[in-house]
Amino acid sequence: MNDSRQQLLHILKTLGPRSTSSLANRLEMTLAGVRKHLKLLEHDKLVASSGIAGGVGRPDLVWRLTQAGHNRFPDTHDTLTLDLIGSIRTVFGEAGLDKLIATRESETATRYARALSTAASAHHKVERLAELRSEEGYMAQAEQIDDRTWRLAENHCPVCAAARVCQGLCRSELAVFRKVLGKSFAVERDEYLLDGARRCSYLIRSLVPASGRDARG
Repeated sequence: MNDSRQQLLHILKTLGPRSTSSLANRLEMTLAGVRKHLKLLEHDKLVASSGIAGGVGRPDLVWRLTQAGHNRFPDTHDTLTLDLIGSIRTVFGEAGLDKLIATRESETATRYARALSTAASAHHKVERLAELRSEEGYMAQAEQIDDRTWRLAENHCPVCAAARVCQGLCRSELAVFRKVLGKSFAVERDEYLLDGARRCSYLIRSLVPASGRDARG
């Protein structure tokens, strides 16, 4: 696929719906040029327009990924993973599956805690957590909202199919974040892919007074 069209898919995946003009600005292309690429992607059923942005003159369509567009970003699960989950349920029951998830949760928390141990501030901890998640295929981003609050956004779920049949994986993910960040942070999921959102994201709030932290949190 053309590099520009690949970039358009990546932008829509990581940033969500965007207008034609916004996409043109990001790619430093003319409106005519970006419209041509979007029409080709639309023909392939990878994107769809979903409304009109404000403004005068020619309508500025807002574009989003279709399900086929999301599927261009590969998942790390496969049929074997789903079959294994089913087999574990059959042989060991829900209790056995929960034990397996708990073991995975403990191992992940240990690895994350080790990686975050050198972070000098709350801000750096959240950024490092986003880096770890991106390394695992979640296309994660850390966004600082205010002096004490961040959003950890995961624009892709590489284990989505597995999570649909075993939502304990999602509960475990939230538990890991809370465990590695510790009691000085409150962590809540505010967007959930399995509830129909385009991604999962978490609000992370420091409970330590601003005077007790550096300028960046």
